[in-house]
Amino acid sequence: MIVAKLKDAADYRGIHPMLDRALEYLNDEFLATVGTETTHMDGKNLYATLNIFETQPDEKGFFEAHRDYLDIHVPLCGEERMDIAETAVLTPDDAASKPENDFYAFTDSNPPHQSIVLRHGDFLVAFPQDAHRVKGQVSGPSDVRKVVFKIRIQ
Repeated sequence: MIVAKLKDAADYRGIHPMLDRALEYLNDEFLATVGTETTHMDGKNLYATLNIFETQPDEKGFFEAHRDYLDIHVPLCGEERMDIAETAVLTPDDAASKPENDFYAFTDSNPPHQSIVLRHGDFLVAFPQDAHRVKGQVSGPSDVRKVVFKIRIQ
């Protein structure tokens, strides 16, 4: 997992060539162009979508992870708490998972490994081992606009 400021995105080059390409798009000019319809920069290898939602109480959340893609979460407004846990310590929820969409759901009876609050100017990269529970409330409901990048690594 990487949690950093947008202004420092270039510092994370060299981890994976497709991540390098995605980091080039972490700027205000590009982020302003992303809508709720998927924006493809390289077909299914690199794309982004705007998500608009209200944060929710913990009992409505669940952990998810991906095997073939990295996620980059970039909030544009509002604040969101994301909980992160290693997939190895969670219980797979096969009924809710959709492997054909690279979506793996998990349940958790333990507290998350780490909680992070994301606000405008931040970004988070979730790797395959980083299960993440999104849409968490910080101090109550918050309206969030967030761009999520999907980067194929497999």
